Amino acid sequence: MKSQQPVARAVQEASVESMNMKLEKILQVQRAAFNASPNPSWHERKSKLVKLGKAIADNEQNFKEVISKDFGNRSFVETTMAELAIVQAGIKHALKHTQKWMRTKKASTAMQFKPAKNIIIPQPLGVVGIISPWNYPLQLAVMPLIGALGAGNRIMLKPSEYTPGFSELLKSVLGEIFLDDEIYVATGGVKVAQAFSALAFDHLLFTGSTNVGRIVAGAAAKNLTPVTLELGGKSPVIVDDSANMKLAISRITNGKTINAGQTCVAPDYLLMPQGRIDDFAQALIKKAEIFYPTFADNPDYTSIIADAHYARLQNLLEDAQAKGATLRVAGTDDSQLLAKQRRIPLTVVTNTTPEMKIMQEEIFGPLLPIVASETLENSMDYIQKRDRPLALYWFGEDKAKRDHVLNNTISGGVSINETAWHVVQEDIPFGGVGPSGMGSYHGEHGFQTFSHMKGVFLQSKFSGGKMLYPPYTDKTQKVLNMMRKFM
Repeated sequence: MKSQQPVARAVQEASVESMNMKLEKILQVQRAAFNASPNPSWHERKSKLVKLGKAIADNEQNFKEVISKDFGNRSFVETTMAELAIVQAGIKHALKHTQKWMRTKKASTAMQFKPAKNIIIPQPLGVVGIISPWNYPLQLAVMPLIGALGAGNRIMLKPSEYTPGFSELLKSVLGEIFLDDEIYVATGGVKVAQAFSALAFDHLLFTGSTNVGRIVAGAAAKNLTPVTLELGGKSPVIVDDSANMKLAISRITNGKTINAGQTCVAPDYLLMPQGRIDDFAQALIKKAEIFYPTFADNPDYTSIIADAHYARLQNLLEDAQAKGATLRVAGTDDSQLLAKQRRIPLTVVTNTTPEMKIMQEEIFGPLLPIVASETLENSMDYIQKRDRPLALYWFGEDKAKRDHVLNNTISGGVSINETAWHVVQEDIPFGGVGPSGMGSYHGEHGFQTFSHMKGVFLQSKFSGGKMLYPPYTDKTQKVLNMMRKFM
């Protein structure tokens, strides 16, 4: 056996080197194709978007089935609602508006430079890299793809190794309608992802964890590749005294249990006064049991993606309980059957303390801690002293308090009296801030992310600029003084 190890290692290293060479070759092929046609017409971009939409529509059932298989179980309704419908809406929005976004725009010209003019020309960046995650594999691969295509780029895409069936299907579907010099899907594990992130793209978008985001940004920095990082973090929910409690309970429960909480903008923890916690926790559990009469064998409830992720979530619960937390678990399903199916019912965690791992890590599962916070100022102070979250949620009817929260907290995005729905609005940007990400996309914001907005100064033949040519005289100074009055 020992004699075989060096041989196996050599084969593996040769395979990695071969894969690296292939990715580099694809990059060069795409760059050459882009250089030959660096500004595709609206007709060309439209054709690609239409083909993309048709291919996804034609394979809807296949996508639902393969994603469910990758998870162990994923509701077809959730895949339709949270992936297929969102992608379809994104393509329709791009088809409706991209031609307008492509147009050269007039820009103001300062008085001292007139009659010269300023314009802004949107141009494609070139070759864009996209690294997408497993939790919403179709949506988070295709939504940035829409923006990159609409902006006129060539694209290399690396989906997650945690959803291998989906990744192969996406590669097959896109490979049938696009040439490798248009869109290329790279499948594989960590080694492929490492090689992919080290390529000298013209822009790289990564969606995933903050820790991996740091690694990706570091690799991109070596090539001075601009990055958009869509990360995560602990997205808080403030439940105000003025909230419609029935509405809040339904919407928070839904936001936490869809995809079994494996959502980057899922509510991570709640903030409310101590005296209301027990009743609210029990109401959340009851609502979850209405949504899901059973969790095991329920086709509506999603499994945790992998054994390691399931074990991590169980460890968070064990750690919290060992440190004094109270756990309320929805349903009465057999624990062994739940474990076999990697199902975790909604679990509300109370009596939390900052020392618990569940209050230190992004949860990314159906566990919901509640933190005692007696006033709105206490809640805001708690949030602001921690990493800036990808999302923030506020439930209440008091508009003054709502506006106070909006103006005095910093987060990637916000939904008021709702969870997560700000993410699917095509006319507002989606992105994080600080540890939860950098940059944004969706709609026109995605078009701009994947474009170079080139500023152009058009000088007039009647320019007075010659009065500033050397040799400098008193007259030069007078002209300069006059110009400065208009600055």
